[in-house]
Amino acid sequence: MNILWLRLRLAATLCLVTLPAGAVEISSSADAVVELFTSQGCSRCPDADRLLAQLGEREDIVALAYHIDYWDYIGWEDTFALPENTELQKGYAQSWGKNRIYTPQMVINGQNAVVGSDAIEAEQAISQAVSLLPVTLRANGSDSVVFSAPADETLSSAIVWVVPYRARADVMIERGENSGQALTYTHIVTARQAIGMWNPLEGAEITIPLEEVLGPDSDGAAVIVQEKDGALPGRILGASTFIR
Repeated sequence: MNILWLRLRLAATLCLVTLPAGAVEISSSADAVVELFTSQGCSRCPDADRLLAQLGEREDIVALAYHIDYWDYIGWEDTFALPENTELQKGYAQSWGKNRIYTPQMVINGQNAVVGSDAIEAEQAISQAVSLLPVTLRANGSDSVVFSAPADETLSSAIVWVVPYRARADVMIERGENSGQALTYTHIVTARQAIGMWNPLEGAEITIPLEEVLGPDSDGAAVIVQEKDGALPGRILGASTFIR
């Protein structure tokens, strides 16, 4: 991959955040949510991070980077790691009957897991992903976004999640397996919050106040409708994103 080309493409994507004050850029409903579990302390993760940056440019994909904390002990504490991200990855593993987790791992629509640095395997899984539920977001003035999704009695009830993320950050890794490398990260998850339920008999409409869900480190957010298997995460039915 030509690094200059990638930086130019990333710059083109990030121009969305230079909109006039108060403006919100909204994406259409995506076919696939690609969740990358990654770490700054993992030597195989930079390839996966670059792949996620490319996938995140596609209109049919919601890309999210969940930085985990279980590699921090090997010499470098990931500056974006959240314990909640590790727990989400463990939840996926438990829901599939697996007893181990690893990085880099990509999860597609909450159902299929692939090695995050394997572009061919990732593309095969993404090509089979479909959105089961159309998700619509619309700006409500300058201070909120309205989520809506129609009823569909063929599906099960699901949780509506808001997942704020940072569009891009450059980090100099000083220790650990990636010591001495200046690495670029994109779609960095900064939080994950349940904001309501989607009812298959009634659908749902929820107003999302921007100041309450987007902290100072977040440029935008994904809104995801996801089933649960008991207390564990299930398949993702639909998703969309907005950038402030």
